[in-house]
Amino acid sequence: MPRADDPTPRALRTAFRRRLDRIYLWYTIGFVAFTLGLALFEQMGMPKRWIGITFLLATVALYACIGIISRTTEAAEYYVAGRRVPAIYNGMATAADWMSAASFIGLAGSLYLQGYSGLAFIMGWTGGYCLVALLIAPYLRRFGQYTIPDFLGERYASRLARFIALAAAILCSFLYVVAQIYGVGLITTRLTGVDFVVGIFLGLGGILVCSFLGGMRAVTWTQVAQYIIIVIAYLIPVIWLSVKQTGVPVPQLVYGAQLQQVTERERRLIDDPKEIEVIEAFRARAEAYRARLENVPRALSQERRIAQERAADLKAADAPLAEIQQAEKALATMPKNEDEARQQWSRALAANEARARPLAGMAPHGRPFDGDPGGSAAEQRAFDESRRNFFALVFCLMIGTAALPHILVRSYTTPTVKEARESVAWSLFFIFLLYFTAPALAVLVKFEVFNVLVGTPFDRLPAWISNWSKVDPSLLSVIDINRDGVLQLGEMKIGGDIVVLAMPEIGGMPYVISGMVAAGGVAAALSTADGLLLTIANALSHDLYYKLINAEASAAQRVTISKVMLLVVALAAAAVAASKPVDILFIVSAAFSVAGSAFFPALVLGVFWSRANRQGAVAGMVAGLAVTVYYLVRNDAWLRSVFRIHAPVDLWFGIQPISAGVFGVPLGLAVMVLVSLATPAPAAESVEMARELRYPRR
Repeated sequence: MPRADDPTPRALRTAFRRRLDRIYLWYTIGFVAFTLGLALFEQMGMPKRWIGITFLLATVALYACIGIISRTTEAAEYYVAGRRVPAIYNGMATAADWMSAASFIGLAGSLYLQGYSGLAFIMGWTGGYCLVALLIAPYLRRFGQYTIPDFLGERYASRLARFIALAAAILCSFLYVVAQIYGVGLITTRLTGVDFVVGIFLGLGGILVCSFLGGMRAVTWTQVAQYIIIVIAYLIPVIWLSVKQTGVPVPQLVYGAQLQQVTERERRLIDDPKEIEVIEAFRARAEAYRARLENVPRALSQERRIAQERAADLKAADAPLAEIQQAEKALATMPKNEDEARQQWSRALAANEARARPLAGMAPHGRPFDGDPGGSAAEQRAFDESRRNFFALVFCLMIGTAALPHILVRSYTTPTVKEARESVAWSLFFIFLLYFTAPALAVLVKFEVFNVLVGTPFDRLPAWISNWSKVDPSLLSVIDINRDGVLQLGEMKIGGDIVVLAMPEIGGMPYVISGMVAAGGVAAALSTADGLLLTIANALSHDLYYKLINAEASAAQRVTISKVMLLVVALAAAAVAASKPVDILFIVSAAFSVAGSAFFPALVLGVFWSRANRQGAVAGMVAGLAVTVYYLVRNDAWLRSVFRIHAPVDLWFGIQPISAGVFGVPLGLAVMVLVSLATPAPAAESVEMARELRYPRR
């Protein structure tokens, strides 16, 4: 095996570490001063839009400068940052790589909408890092190669195992990167006011400058800079909100007290006559759509006739132009045929049924699971199914975390095996700072919405509601459905993806804080997207081209091909993200199920079970990956539409598709063990490699 530890003298590594300390200290001071300067300009009358644009351009330009300074064509520098990243900085880079748009934007939003059940994400992701530290990271660093397919290909002495690992790495990383680019487009659109698709490609430019020029070296030092912005942007507004509501600047300490107040407010809202009016109005709409679906041809014909008559009547009466245009638009947007009408009305039925529930369809924040274990048979089933899905999601996120290629590859960048293990501990600490805060953030925002926003007259609603509605009505919309002129909770639909981004405006903070939070969101999305794109490009150039096609390729050729592949994959991911597939958190969670099913059994058994052989590894990866992808495609609404699946949804044991890996991982593990035992033992070199990983010679 390659040498595990960096031979660079300790004195040189210490001097390098001190230089990094000085650089990032001044960088942090500079960012704080920059934010305070913009706050001063806001007080002097600087327009909000220019504050947002300044934050976006300044931070992206900074990342681009780091990318340009760190440009390289050396293979070791491009693939693993020269294996000289100190543990604490590798921990920060890994935390930034990890704190994707899903964590920064979607996690607190999920907790806001789902309450207790959203804690599955925190438990699963945090527990997964413990698995990384104990089972995988130090052994990968001891192995000393460039990619995860590298490890599997060498450990099992199999080109087929390498190819399957390559395909799985591309699949899960591509799903993940689509979510990051979607998040970049969302934030860029809100900050600058440009079209969503334009926002995606503006953000893509920032992603490419870093990873395209300098590979892992540029991405690493950019991610350290991005983490500093992420943690400042996440903590300051939550602390501000905590002080505003309680006078205590430690939101984690007031979380319990505020949760009690939110729970009491939920009880009052559930019994509020106005909220009940709203529920009945949405229920009536749902029944109207259900009636249309009973006879689609007749309903479509009738609606089209009514719309045509209304447009004709308005024209004949010489009505105002705006009313005529509205009637013509309603006619033009009607379903063109019966299939389109059935799909459109089915979606409308589901949407109205979801809102015809107390608390705008949200679960009570402190209730662990749906249903009631001591209630009726239906309530008991709902409780069991909810609890089952909670633990299934925790399992998938833990296993997926321990198998994500773009996270595991960071184990290769530290100088020593010891520092690889230390860097995982640092990663846990830096991630903990944000994850420990997310539950408090969700409760503080919910307290603000329940007690300040609900009950506000529609003509006095804050401007941020209309601004976010323009970005994407599916993320935020309000409707006075009971026509009383006052906003009820049930009349507001808010998507989890904007809870964090809109938090400063919900809390009445200066717009500079909104700009800073958006900059943190951009940093989170860019940092993860950089790592993911690099993982895909390196897999294609190193594992496919160099290892499987042209073993004579020079280092410069491999780096060049990696850059070309990176550009192609980035454009493909941007095209998918532009279609606004589903919410960020679902796409990311699907990637965890794919990664866990494909890699976890092969990685762990490859280290700890010398009897594992190439046949078992290939069979296990194929079986686990196949069943996970099948379950996702068969049951997820977005994927069903993409692949035109018309068969009924088929949930096994009531498990939602977000947790598809709960079936793939055990199957892959069982298949790998059984096939390995049923086929000849691996070659002596593979057995020796596994033993050397566990018990290295001194």
